[in-house]
Amino acid sequence: MSNGAKALIDTLIKAGVDTCFTNPGTSEMHFVAALDSTGMRAILCLFEGVATGAADGFARMADRPAATLLHLGCGLGNGLANLHNARKARVPMINIIGDHATYHTQYDAQLQSDIETVARNCSTWVRTSTSTGQLATDAAEAVRVAAGPPAQIATLILPADVSWSQGAAAADIAAVAAPPSADDDVIEEIAKVLKGGKKSALLLGGRALREEGLRAASKIAEKTGSKLFCEVFPTRLQRGAGVPPVERIAYLAEMASVQLNDFENLVLVDAKAPVSFFAYPGKKSYLVPDRCTVHKLVELEQDALKSLDKLVSAVGASDTAPVLPGGERPDLPGGRLTAPKVCQSIGALLPENAIISDEAQTSGVQLPAFTAGAPKHDLLTLTGGAIGQGLPVAIGAAVACPDRPVLALIGDGTAMYTNQALWTMVNEDLDVTVIIFNNRSYAILNVELERVGAEGAGAKAKSQLDLSEPPIDFVALARSMGMSATSVSTAEGFNKALRHALSEPGPHLIDAIVPSEFKGLKLKALPHVLGALDKVPTGLAKLIKKKIAP
Repeated sequence: MSNGAKALIDTLIKAGVDTCFTNPGTSEMHFVAALDSTGMRAILCLFEGVATGAADGFARMADRPAATLLHLGCGLGNGLANLHNARKARVPMINIIGDHATYHTQYDAQLQSDIETVARNCSTWVRTSTSTGQLATDAAEAVRVAAGPPAQIATLILPADVSWSQGAAAADIAAVAAPPSADDDVIEEIAKVLKGGKKSALLLGGRALREEGLRAASKIAEKTGSKLFCEVFPTRLQRGAGVPPVERIAYLAEMASVQLNDFENLVLVDAKAPVSFFAYPGKKSYLVPDRCTVHKLVELEQDALKSLDKLVSAVGASDTAPVLPGGERPDLPGGRLTAPKVCQSIGALLPENAIISDEAQTSGVQLPAFTAGAPKHDLLTLTGGAIGQGLPVAIGAAVACPDRPVLALIGDGTAMYTNQALWTMVNEDLDVTVIIFNNRSYAILNVELERVGAEGAGAKAKSQLDLSEPPIDFVALARSMGMSATSVSTAEGFNKALRHALSEPGPHLIDAIVPSEFKGLKLKALPHVLGALDKVPTGLAKLIKKKIAP
């Protein structure tokens, strides 16, 4: 028998949970001490939001959960933004949250809080272990719930005395049955819809965006004349040369409406019906056209890939060839550096089998077009919209896939939410190239300020979105944490810096000084252009959409 902390870790390892992203405090010290006698890999994060985001990135690439170790309700609260993103990504994760000893809670000490209430914001399963003998069983249940199906977040609250007390043993993990495919009658009904001659589209999400799912969906689209879309912010999208392309639904609701306007049937494949990110005066929140019928291929607990394979057979597409793009890359750019030129250079130089953690915001609108013909790669995006995800997700991806290069594309504003992630990249010697799109503003919020129709915004309002005074020195920030870093303002300088970073293993940061993509007259005109999209011919509206966000 051992103490509770040791039994807990042994149970997690037996279940395949062998990586823990930590930011511990006093209540977790027995868990920390037990790490030395186990095979658990523990990765220190200097902020809880880095730990939770890293566990998200790990799960996206490893297809299994990692654990986090956080300190009390305050620590859990600090990690909530990236737990929100992980919940929207529908990834598995196990949070271990230390708590005061059971007999100490009556005194309402300074750090006492209602941890369960905090946890329920993002956790499907929440349990406080009150017995050392029961702890390992609780841990096994947390793993089972997190792994799914469907995958979800489980939070196990660990009182200090339950952790340090003796009398515990690792628990066995029950076998989990493989998820079923969609019911045959559902597949036959959707096959009938797709073969019915009406204009139809498939909206893909989740595991349907892996190469296997995209090949199946491409066969279906080619056979039935359907269109393929994917979610605005996919959890993990495999793309590049040799992988069937799929068009992402636009972030801007007006553009999404242009994309969807012609369709009479929309088949959801491990995805939700598209809605606007925010409410806007006089604009629709639900983006499916009124005359379009929505069909759902799979439920959350069902296997999207198996279901797509069955749908391939049902529509008679087994012998249909999927669309497989070639490897056409853009030329390297020159001249003054801009955000599109950064994306162009990435498309020209992206190595084989790379992973991109994309939180470039407005600076990254050209990235999909410039990387379409790049070597096969994975794209991880901001699933829940809570900024500060890109750097931590890159950590988790690099830990899960140490043999693959990782690029973290980050806006300057969002980089400051979780800049502590740079330290962990150096401490773990992770092969991550961080690219800061430094336009010295919250550019996306300048766009939103114009779009929402807020009146009277003058110098004081606009100063809340301005990061230019003082300018953030990302090179100094990175170097202060031991990371190689350089700042560039020309395309030639960026090309050189990116080549160097990709050729030399380990973490690097490139501070790309670029102007905002939307400013001046372009920014002022954007709301008017978007407002006119539903009033001009469909063909023109699509051309405008492609010009702004290809």
